[in-house]
Amino acid sequence: MFFKDIIGQEEVKEKLLHMLKDSRVPHALLFSGPEGSGNLPAAFAFIQYIFCTNKQETDSCGVCPSCLKTSKLVHPDLHLVFPISKSKHVKTSNDLVKEFRETFLETPYMSLNDWFSSLSSENKQPIIPADEANDILKKLSYTSYEGGYKVMVIWQPEKMNTESANKLLKILEEPPEKTLFVMVCNSPEQLLATIISRVQQINFYKLAPEEISAGLVKQFQCDPTAAKQAAMLSDGSYREAQLLLQHADGGTTYLQNFRTFMLIALKFDAPKAVNWVDENARTGREKQKQFLQYGLEIFRDCLMINFGSPDLVRHSGDEKEFISKFSRFIHQRNYEKLLEEFNSAFYYIERNANPKILFMDLIMKTNELLNLPA
Repeated sequence: MFFKDIIGQEEVKEKLLHMLKDSRVPHALLFSGPEGSGNLPAAFAFIQYIFCTNKQETDSCGVCPSCLKTSKLVHPDLHLVFPISKSKHVKTSNDLVKEFRETFLETPYMSLNDWFSSLSSENKQPIIPADEANDILKKLSYTSYEGGYKVMVIWQPEKMNTESANKLLKILEEPPEKTLFVMVCNSPEQLLATIISRVQQINFYKLAPEEISAGLVKQFQCDPTAAKQAAMLSDGSYREAQLLLQHADGGTTYLQNFRTFMLIALKFDAPKAVNWVDENARTGREKQKQFLQYGLEIFRDCLMINFGSPDLVRHSGDEKEFISKFSRFIHQRNYEKLLEEFNSAFYYIERNANPKILFMDLIMKTNELLNLPA
């Protein structure tokens, strides 16, 4: 992985490079950022630069033996820990390291859902168990194979149970010489305070739509308009934008589905509501999330119309025409409540809520809010 492959995050990349050039690398780093911000691929770009034997000014060379091994996540001094679903045949990350490498190399911006989907374990609980901590201590007790750093990458450390986390405290505070911990985290608030106090946090931000759309055009050679739409709906996540671009049938499909939902909700047509819910419950979690994110963007643009700022509307064409008409139903009394309900639905879809129950509830609540007097 190269720094140049990381979308945006220029300040972070510059900070990491200065840290390496000044030989001020702390023994434990926490790459903290929202899903899709690029903290996982950035961690491996950082590690590849550390191992590189022919470092360039702003990136690793990519051709030395160390770079080639690191780029495939097979460097002998690189150790990987990640959430698993424990079973009879899976006790620690060691049992799935081959699958993890394959998933990351195919999808560097992968989410936890991507990882568990690749294992067909979407409905199981991800965990980094206590056995994993024992394995970490064992691995780091060995000497380095190539005489440099031993690097332990822990992806999603917030999935460590308390026993596992407590076992790591001592080695995080006093690690063996030339040992580096790189934790890659989406929810640092879920980590023990004692772990946070032992690491240096590197903060990654949500990506700007322009950064995401430029990355999509470069990666997929796609239509810039489609890339812009995916970026706009992605909420700063490059991975979400990739999914939107790959699975979308175009803005017209989003608009038609949203318009149908709102027509049903406005007068609460029960038979049509049941049909809509059944149809959308079958589309899969990613498309359900995309629908909800699209709705949030429509509400935002309705508010821009109502505030007399049509130039700030992000949509165009048929979508902008629809928003101009639909905006009369969105006002200060229901706007925040609609955002709250759609955000709440998004949250529970991510956590495997029953989509039929969730969407029927959302239709009924939307019905109440659309019919609130302004």
